[in-house]
Amino acid sequence: MARNEKTQTTAVMIGVHVLDTLVRPVSGIPEGQGGALVEQIAISAAGTAGGSALVMSKLGARVQSCGVVGSDTIGDLLKSLLRNGGVDVTHLHTVQEVQTSASVLPIRADGSRPALHVVGANQFLAQHIPWDVLDKADIVHLGGPEFYGGELAAEMLSRARQKGAITSADSLAPGTPDALSYFQDALPHIDYFLPNDEQVLGWTGARTLAEGCERLVQLGAGCVVATAGAEPTVISAARGTSTVPAFAVDVLDTSGCGDAFSAGFMRGISLAMDPIDAARLGNGTAAQVAQGLGSAFGEYDLQSVLRFITEDQNSTSARAES
Repeated sequence: MARNEKTQTTAVMIGVHVLDTLVRPVSGIPEGQGGALVEQIAISAAGTAGGSALVMSKLGARVQSCGVVGSDTIGDLLKSLLRNGGVDVTHLHTVQEVQTSASVLPIRADGSRPALHVVGANQFLAQHIPWDVLDKADIVHLGGPEFYGGELAAEMLSRARQKGAITSADSLAPGTPDALSYFQDALPHIDYFLPNDEQVLGWTGARTLAEGCERLVQLGAGCVVATAGAEPTVISAARGTSTVPAFAVDVLDTSGCGDAFSAGFMRGISLAMDPIDAARLGNGTAAQVAQGLGSAFGEYDLQSVLRFITEDQNSTSARAES
């Protein structure tokens, strides 16, 4: 059977895996040995590969997580959370005597948050690449190409494309002018590059998000799809630039929304949607996650997200006609 005739997409999410501990609401850290009562504490699989893997599985894809964890309780828990979410963790390699990557996220009342982070085992990603798994994927999503470096990331993505996969990537690199150099060599091998607005503007020095996305396309990315929080998502490719509105929901926590968008967008691409419709699915998926704590929030599947999008569009049309 040809790959494009498969009834279920095989998505390989390779790269950064993190265990998030989220606390809300937090307005400040108590002085000394003081304490404070909060409303919620949650734990979630996260990261540009791990969080996207969890969401992609909810949307009905067959998902394999590839990356590294430490030989600790955090790593065991991270694997368990992914496994319980339907993700194949066979290729999450365990590095001995190293801590699993983890973050503590104090969520402010408006949904924003700082982050306290340990890089941990993710620093060893480049040493543990399951090349044979990449060869068999329909989609290869590289979460954190900067952890591999441009040359190695380019080799991974190029090989995946040669074997017939669609490639995508999402970066954790800061929005500073020098950060793009960490992985720029990989851009020509990325079919869909999925950064956020701060990254695009910082990397390119562009005046507008559309202009910045267009510059990344000129550097080799096939299609750049940049999220901007509540503002419209920008889609840029050689054929032109367009925008897709975000959905208005009551935001509890913005962490995990970017990973949810990546998963939703690539799930749409796997279903032969064009980039605009795929971006709607990405934004619709992110809207589910934004209403609770962490990447794991939400009891949804592909059909319920599609209904959410349709109902929102119908409501918007009705308001416009009244």
